[in-house]
Amino acid sequence: MRKSSVWFVCLAVIGLGVFGMLPDVWASGGDLHHQAEEIGKHLGGLWVVPFACMLLSIAIMPLAMPHFWHHHYGKVAAFWGLAYLIPFAISHGFDLALYQVAHTMFLEYFSFLILLFSLFTIAGGVCLRGSLVGKPQVNTAILLIGTLLASWMGTTGAAMLLIRPLMRAISHRKYKIHTIVFFIFLVANVGGSLTPLGDPPLFLGFLKGVSFFWTTVHLFMPFAVVSGILLAIYFVIDTVLFNKEGRPESPDAGKDGKLRLEGSHNLLLLAGVVGGVLMSGMWKPEGGFSIYHVHVELQNVVRDILLLVLAAISLKTTSTEIRRRNEFEWEPIREVAKLFLGIFISMIPAIAILRAGEEGALRSLIALVSTNGVPNNAMYFWLTGALSSFLDNAPTYLVFFNTAGGDANALMNQVPTLMAISAGAVFMGANTYIGNAPNFMVRSIAESGGIKMPSFFGYMAWSVGILIPCFILTTLLFF
Repeated sequence: MRKSSVWFVCLAVIGLGVFGMLPDVWASGGDLHHQAEEIGKHLGGLWVVPFACMLLSIAIMPLAMPHFWHHHYGKVAAFWGLAYLIPFAISHGFDLALYQVAHTMFLEYFSFLILLFSLFTIAGGVCLRGSLVGKPQVNTAILLIGTLLASWMGTTGAAMLLIRPLMRAISHRKYKIHTIVFFIFLVANVGGSLTPLGDPPLFLGFLKGVSFFWTTVHLFMPFAVVSGILLAIYFVIDTVLFNKEGRPESPDAGKDGKLRLEGSHNLLLLAGVVGGVLMSGMWKPEGGFSIYHVHVELQNVVRDILLLVLAAISLKTTSTEIRRRNEFEWEPIREVAKLFLGIFISMIPAIAILRAGEEGALRSLIALVSTNGVPNNAMYFWLTGALSSFLDNAPTYLVFFNTAGGDANALMNQVPTLMAISAGAVFMGANTYIGNAPNFMVRSIAESGGIKMPSFFGYMAWSVGILIPCFILTTLLFF
């Protein structure tokens, strides 16, 4: 993303917000919100085909048609988004289709992209220099630190902060892919399970009334078991591969002095991002504006503007030399912006069907989470997790939270059920590249740094082989 593109995105978002404060120029007849809430009850499985094709395009085209994909992935994403949107507009009306797009863009996509953009930009201005060599002990320590940080600065923040130092540490290594894969497992997913700051599903639970430290207390043991196993497996794999490589020494070892941070003022900006996100959940002012019947709350507008300002400060105050040493470039955020726009649009019917619960096309799945009114906690864990692996894990969490009763006080006393929903949404986001926001970003940064990452299905081979046994053990121990 060129600087001109960055400022265009910033101005476009602010401009849309200002425009939305004008009188109800976007107003349309009919209760579109109610229609959108009910539409999932009437959609069949065929409406999910464009989303499935979007995922298959991400999985297959980079391997089958790499040159075409590299130059046209944005057009492919737009095609599958329109493949859902145009037939829906024809069959259900232009007004409802436009409302769905406005709802997705202003309540989900813009906030998602602004958060990623701000964290990507600010973390890209922090450079850890010095003799950080990629031995198994060092790499495992970085993964451990990132896993612990993720619950307090978010999986995205921790991932953006540490992925580049880790890549520099292993730059002289022959085998690198496993390190990035375990980084996604741990830092971008499992590590975010201890507080509402760690991952969006838990933040939504916090907004619904779940105590801030509830997950810290009740998910600590599942977190410790899964992360401990993954760190141990990683250390064994990395040690074997390190020995196979001949225990290589970094050619830069000792040449760059002691470990030190450059651009450390960006850490304060990262804290500002975390504070802005927390503020938007706790501050409930009156006001806001509506765009085509979609109400945008004032605190969310303030948060997004704050995040853009913090990113702009980082760009202005961080030297280009620091970003050059970080091998910072805009292609990863550009790729995420284009692909996830297609994903968010084509995913609309899947989320609508899921929200319809027992009245939707997935009623047979929803029915599996209880037997004669008794919660089946293992199914809550696996169904929340399986759907979170491919759909947005935040609304998936809410669906099963509400299926379990939706009363935060009652669910906090019904410990295994809320544990299962929370752990499923956070842990199993690691199953695919699109399961959680930072997964795809880490992959893009790694590939821009010359590390050839596994394909969509190749990554799932890692997750099925390593994560699924961990999740089976988690089920036996806790659910």
